[in-house]
Amino acid sequence: MRGGGAPGYLMVVEDIRHWTDRHSKPAGQAIRYVDGVRSALGIEQELRKPPVARGHGDGTMDGVAIPALRFPSWMRCPGCGCLFNQPWRDNASEERPRCAKCPDRRALEQVTWVMVHPDGHLADVPWHFLAHRGTSNPKQRNCRADWKKAHLVLSESQDGSRRISCTQCGSSAPFEHDAKVPYGETRSQPWVAENAELLGEATLATILEVSDTRIHRAVATSALVIPPESRIRRNTVVDRLYGSSEWLRDIGGAKSKLALDGALRRVTRGLGCKMQEVEEAWREIAKGYPLYGQHPTVADLIRSEFSALTTTIPDNLEDEDLVTDHHSTEWREMVANLPAGFHHAEIVVAIDRLVAVRRLKEIQVLKGFTRMDGQRVIPPDIVGESSWLPAIELFGEGIFFTLDEQIIGEWEKLAAVQRRAEQFKKRFAAANLDFQTEVIVSARFLLLHTLSHLLIRQLETVAGYSAASLKERLYCSGSTGGKMAGVLIYVAVPDVAGSLGGLAELATPQRFRRLMTSVFEHADWCSLDPVCGEHEGQGPGLLNRAACHACALIPEPCCVCANLLLDRSFIKGASDRSEEPFPAFLDFVHSCPRES
Repeated sequence: MRGGGAPGYLMVVEDIRHWTDRHSKPAGQAIRYVDGVRSALGIEQELRKPPVARGHGDGTMDGVAIPALRFPSWMRCPGCGCLFNQPWRDNASEERPRCAKCPDRRALEQVTWVMVHPDGHLADVPWHFLAHRGTSNPKQRNCRADWKKAHLVLSESQDGSRRISCTQCGSSAPFEHDAKVPYGETRSQPWVAENAELLGEATLATILEVSDTRIHRAVATSALVIPPESRIRRNTVVDRLYGSSEWLRDIGGAKSKLALDGALRRVTRGLGCKMQEVEEAWREIAKGYPLYGQHPTVADLIRSEFSALTTTIPDNLEDEDLVTDHHSTEWREMVANLPAGFHHAEIVVAIDRLVAVRRLKEIQVLKGFTRMDGQRVIPPDIVGESSWLPAIELFGEGIFFTLDEQIIGEWEKLAAVQRRAEQFKKRFAAANLDFQTEVIVSARFLLLHTLSHLLIRQLETVAGYSAASLKERLYCSGSTGGKMAGVLIYVAVPDVAGSLGGLAELATPQRFRRLMTSVFEHADWCSLDPVCGEHEGQGPGLLNRAACHACALIPEPCCVCANLLLDRSFIKGASDRSEEPFPAFLDFVHSCPRES
């Protein structure tokens, strides 16, 4: 790590322009066979994994590490409160610097405040400026900073209030968290040299503690790898030829039959195979391998994944990146042998497709970040000129199911259901929230989303995974462009071997029926009812109704829309005390006529 990274220091990661090897080339490994993902996510840049270095006991490393430096640059003495700027510069050892002002030479502590601008800028707190801000004394106003001397003191009183003082001129001012200060005109980050002039109040930044989530919010997106790219056979001749830009240029650049034959022979020797295999591989690449002309758009992303999950993949092999077992036929045949009890038949009738996803691969891409909840997305290289984006491969398993389209289509036509969903739609529009996935608020979406959360909570007690490790993907559409009503609950980890293997096993018909029975039973009652069940709105923008931490809320990283747009009433029905009652979903399924 640059800057002499020692244990216990706060660090800031430099932008991806610095993630390079000794030849100034990107150090991360390129992720292959994700052209479909890039196309579906609207990404033109190449995707690369972050570089990883291996350390040795003697302090040396193999490979390239992600560069970082110590930040904030100031340290404070917990005894006298003196502030020191980068005191580690004069401290060659890894021992923490000590205060030169105190008799007992206390170990210095890194300050925990930074200055953040909504346009994406980040800098040290301007301590000297704050100590002299607002003073009318000419001597104090003309006081100049000397970073080699500890002339600033940050003191704290017993009531928790703080003051920043200058021992050179005697100037003093209160120091407050969330204070607004002018940032300056230089647009930079801590690892970029700067000499910013403090401007007027028009460019205000905010002083925050380093633990404040407003300092950095990653803007990421993800997609599943689906056929044809999920079916790539590794280490085949076509795979090895496709992965060599040098061999491709050699063959593609041949201007005559003689030159082409020579290029094919050279590639044949390099691959250690037959020339016929190289010729066949070259023909496949010329046809458009591996996508063969399929280039999904951003609008096609969810629909393409839905199609891949609902379609039986012929000759599916265990080492492919999407491996599914379809149990829909056995699921529907189970109706005749169901036990008497809680809506067993209705649950089977309501769910149309049941698929065990025994292996999947998810690509997560960092598109940038924001600061202070600002609207401006800062690219990973700060300047927006990089030819690549950092991404990671995650491997796992999951459960996928769809609701019967005829049933949910009739259910969402109920006037009371539509009016309740319309309230959510108006509140969502007024809240002006920006989720990392497109959300079209409808009764269908609210039902699927709430059902997904209840299933995740139930899986936490059955599958052996914590709720925080599970994720959801919702496949929902309106009345146009083809209809979807599906939920994928999955776990994905960086290990290529995948996850523990217990989640997909729960997608067998008998186990899934018991699982969903518990889900619908828990939707009927919350320990905070009747308050939760009859609530008119809660959470940001009042975008939750019958949903709370005792029933439907889950850890936010699992949710596609920040634990909002949840309402158990779409599952359990609106009670008679409601102004507009409607039946529970399973009661509606029981009464809904179906085509044979």
